[in-house]
Amino acid sequence: MNSKELFERSKKVTPGGVHSPVRAFRSVGGTPVFFKSAEGPYLHSVEGDTYVDFCQSFGPNILGHRDPEIEKVLEQSIHRAWSFGACEPYSLELAEWVVERLPWVEKIRFVSSGTEAVMSALRVARAVTKRSLILKFEGCYHGHADSLLVKAGSGLAGASASDSAGVAETTAAQTLVAPLDDDAALEKVFAEKGREIAAVILEPLPANYGLLEQRPEFIKKVAELAKKNGALVIFDEVISGFRVALGGMAEKLKIQPDLVTFGKVLGGGFPVGAYAGKAEHMSLVAPEGPVYQAGTLSANPVGMQVGLATLKKLAKENVYATLESRTKAFASRLNENFSKHDIPFQVSTYASLFWIHGRTDKPIRRIEQISKEHAELFKSFFHECLKRKIYLAPSGYEVGFVSLAHSDALLRESADIMLEAALAISREARP
Repeated sequence: MNSKELFERSKKVTPGGVHSPVRAFRSVGGTPVFFKSAEGPYLHSVEGDTYVDFCQSFGPNILGHRDPEIEKVLEQSIHRAWSFGACEPYSLELAEWVVERLPWVEKIRFVSSGTEAVMSALRVARAVTKRSLILKFEGCYHGHADSLLVKAGSGLAGASASDSAGVAETTAAQTLVAPLDDDAALEKVFAEKGREIAAVILEPLPANYGLLEQRPEFIKKVAELAKKNGALVIFDEVISGFRVALGGMAEKLKIQPDLVTFGKVLGGGFPVGAYAGKAEHMSLVAPEGPVYQAGTLSANPVGMQVGLATLKKLAKENVYATLESRTKAFASRLNENFSKHDIPFQVSTYASLFWIHGRTDKPIRRIEQISKEHAELFKSFFHECLKRKIYLAPSGYEVGFVSLAHSDALLRESADIMLEAALAISREARP
């Protein structure tokens, strides 16, 4: 069966035919491609076509699909056990490895997703502070827990409204929303509600609504105001953790959060999440303390062993420097060609993440700075790339990922193919 036939079957038994909305191609139009296998930098479709993959499962596959070294660890772990529901040494080994290397992580609890990690971290923060309000930022995504599916309401910093059907107004009201990169708005929220805020949660590298790299001074101001007002700082490093550096953005910014959430790279491609932080806070979690959280498949032994093997390889082989160098060269080649041919695209990068957006002279730090034409332009670019067997995440607001499996030669070739895709759009746009 081809992708179109499989999608029609899927829609009969699954909402929208998918198990996560962006996969449905709603943002770009058309029928999603169904993939049957993958290795390294490549995806293989049910039609038998091979695509260069810059989605990489939205970030976890930092080494590429099915890294041969990690695959051996996977095979060994499957022969040991699939799931225990009991104590085992594998989560202990991964926990000790992380705690030994990240000074701001004194205790860690493994869960099965980033959403679950964030939800649990917020519960801990409320228990620590005995306060109820949470402050988040417009343009940062923290999973689909009810209290975080909110957006700024009425145009005023601090006010919020539900961003999803099924979220009660009373739940949405527990979350304050402020704009990114706005010192005055941040100060206003703390001046009005500071003593009611349990925690400030933010992506220190916002990468779910484009790549909105923040000024370090702004992130530091967030941390300072939180501390001054007795609120905890939660870094959501589900994307950036172990991806931009071994210590994520906390290492890059030299800021130690009170709590941090992880996912994606931590599990080496398996469904692993975690929340972690200072021992005094994490010790409140059951059974040691009164904050309840549990999970049947938490600390799945396969994910624990694969995750540890992945982190060890990242640390041993200086993968971060290699990835950053390749990503910069890839983006530079694209930007030079876009400029040379007067194509209104630009590529921004941070470490091994990249984002293709409209040309601009200033860094994009807030969602309202993204051009109004961006989504429509990306639709055409996405499909021209897809025709040429380049697979990008099917949304103009998702970032791309370079993995260790993307060689310098493949990145140069891919950049040239992506230029062809952009030129095709330019030709179509001419009168």
